[in-house]
Amino acid sequence: MRNKVLVIIPAYNEEANIEMVVGELEEKYPQYDYLVVNDGSTDRTEEICRDHGYNLLDLPVNLGLAGCFQAGMKYAYYRKYEYAIQFDGDGQHRPEYIEPMMQKMKEGYDIVIGSRFVDQKKDFSFRMIGSRLIESAIYLTTGVRVADPTSGMRMFSQKMIREFALNLNYGPEPDTVSYLLKQGAKIAEVPVKIAPRAGGESYLKPMVAVSYMSRILISILFIQNFRKR
Repeated sequence: MRNKVLVIIPAYNEEANIEMVVGELEEKYPQYDYLVVNDGSTDRTEEICRDHGYNLLDLPVNLGLAGCFQAGMKYAYYRKYEYAIQFDGDGQHRPEYIEPMMQKMKEGYDIVIGSRFVDQKKDFSFRMIGSRLIESAIYLTTGVRVADPTSGMRMFSQKMIREFALNLNYGPEPDTVSYLLKQGAKIAEVPVKIAPRAGGESYLKPMVAVSYMSRILISILFIQNFRKR
């Protein structure tokens, strides 16, 4: 019988981390199916996955998070998974939180976010100021409070899997969460802890982070009112 949840692991140049991330899932959490989506990596990510026999979807070119994640959701849709979870390939997301997120989904939610701030306060670092602004923008436009809108650890119901697989050509970003809320999606958060990045460098360097936050805010406050699938 197929497992209920598919762990989708978008991976771009994660040679330093992918073996650790998938190895832990295989060794300690074999009850979960997983799919590594290699997003046109230029390092040894594909080679490592093939050498270890990982379940791999290899994209010939870099599509970015939106296209990479959608490819994983199409896989989940056509194989009839009940839930799919976005799970970073850098070692920051912890698999022990998959089960409590899945239990929360069973209460009737469409999206469950692994949140750092359900029971913790945000500091006043530059990134957390950006997170506060995005949280406020989502609340202003939807009336729903999402404490950790930038968390990349998100679980989706079968209804949302279908939406991403067949309709939405957008990445799983905070503005898409805002859009789905406006379409009636029910969203919950469960507390998680995010580990430090195991290896390599994050693409969100300071200037990139400024651009990202600005783009997301503009999208939530203005573009979502005109957005079509």
